Amino acid sequence: MKFFKIFLLSIFALNTALSYSQEKLPSSQGADYSFKLELKNVIKKGSRWLLKNQDPAGYWSDADHPALTGFALFALLNDPDHKRLAEDRKGQIDKGIAYLVSKIQSDGGVYTPGQGLANYNTSLAIMAMTAAQDPGLADHIRNARRFIIRGQFDFGEKGVVDTDLDGGVGYGNSYPHSDMSNTLLALEALRYSEAYRGETIKPGVNDLNWEAAIKFISKCQNNSETNKEPWVSDENGNKGGFVYFPGSTKSDEIKLSDGRVALRSYGSISYAGLLSLVYAKLEEGDKRLVAVRKWLSENYTLDENPGMGQQGLFYYFHTMSKALTASGTHIIEDSDGKEIHWKKELGLKLMDLQKPDGSWLNPTSRWWENDPILVTSYSLVAMALIEKSF
Repeated sequence: MKFFKIFLLSIFALNTALSYSQEKLPSSQGADYSFKLELKNVIKKGSRWLLKNQDPAGYWSDADHPALTGFALFALLNDPDHKRLAEDRKGQIDKGIAYLVSKIQSDGGVYTPGQGLANYNTSLAIMAMTAAQDPGLADHIRNARRFIIRGQFDFGEKGVVDTDLDGGVGYGNSYPHSDMSNTLLALEALRYSEAYRGETIKPGVNDLNWEAAIKFISKCQNNSETNKEPWVSDENGNKGGFVYFPGSTKSDEIKLSDGRVALRSYGSISYAGLLSLVYAKLEEGDKRLVAVRKWLSENYTLDENPGMGQQGLFYYFHTMSKALTASGTHIIEDSDGKEIHWKKELGLKLMDLQKPDGSWLNPTSRWWENDPILVTSYSLVAMALIEKSF
C-alpha cells in the first residue's frame, strides 16, 4: 500500500498550518542552508512586487473584492522578513488594513454590497486582520467571525443535518449552496482567529457547528465506507479524493460499469478536504483521513492540478502546502514507492515559475489565476511555509 509517511506535529498547538510550525525537516534537508537563502530571496522579490503594486487607495487588484487585499496582506505579514521590515512597510500595511475596515458592513461582513462572494471576502479579511495583531481590530474580527458563523447552511429542519448541503458554507448571496472551497475558507478563518471567540463556546453564535461541518465535508468525499451518496465511487482511482460539493465536481463525470454516474476526485479540492478534516480535529487513524492521504499520495504531482490540468494550479500548490504542513507531513511516498521531500520539490517548482519582476501568474485563467496579485499571494504563503522548515 502506498501511504504518507507522517511526522506528526501537535496539530492544534494553535492555528495549525497558519502558525507556521517551527518543526524542522529531517536533518539531511534541514542542513540545506543555501536553499533557505534562495527561498528567502524569492520571497523578498515577490513581496517587493506586491508592495509596488498596491493601489494608492490601499487596496490590491480590485476595490470591489476585499479578499484580494486580504490575501496580499496575509502574504506580506507572514513574510519571514516582515518583523525586520515592519517599520518600512507600516504605511502600506496600515493603508491596506484601513481599506479592509472601510469595507465592513452593518452585518459584520467585509464585502462590497452587490458584488457577491461575501464569505470569500470576509474570511480572507479575518485572516489579514488577525495576522496584523492590532488590538484595535478585535471588535471587527469578532463581528466578522459572527458573520461567517451565520453563513453556515441549515436547509432542512433547523438544528438537524438532514440535507446534503447542511453544515457547509458557500459564497452566499446568489450562490445558494455549500462548497468545499468556501467551507475550508470559513474553517480556516475561524481557527486562525479562535482567540477572539471567547472562552465559552456557543455554536451558531461565536463558533461553528463543527459536527455539522464534518458531516458536510464527509459528504464531499469519494469514500463508500463513510459516504453512501449514489455518485460515490471507489473505482477508477477515486477513493479518498474529494469533489466540490455533494453531487458536483469541477472535474469529470464517469460512467461506471453498473450504469451509475460517478464524480471524479481532483487534486486541489482533495487537499482542501484534508485541511478541513485537520481543522475539524479528526483523530489520527480516522477512515476519512486515511483515505484522502492515500489518494493524495497516489496522485502526487507538481506538473498539474490532478483532474484539472493547469486550471487552479496555484491554488493547488497553496492548499497543498497548508494541508501537508498542518498534518505534519514531511515525506510522501508516491504511486511508484518513491519518497518525496515535497517541500524541497514545491519550493524549486515555485522558484522556477516566478516571473523576472517577482510575480507569479497562471496562463490558464480559470478561478482568477490570471490575476498576478492573487497568484503571487498564493505562492508567497506557500513559500513562507516551506522556508520555515529549512
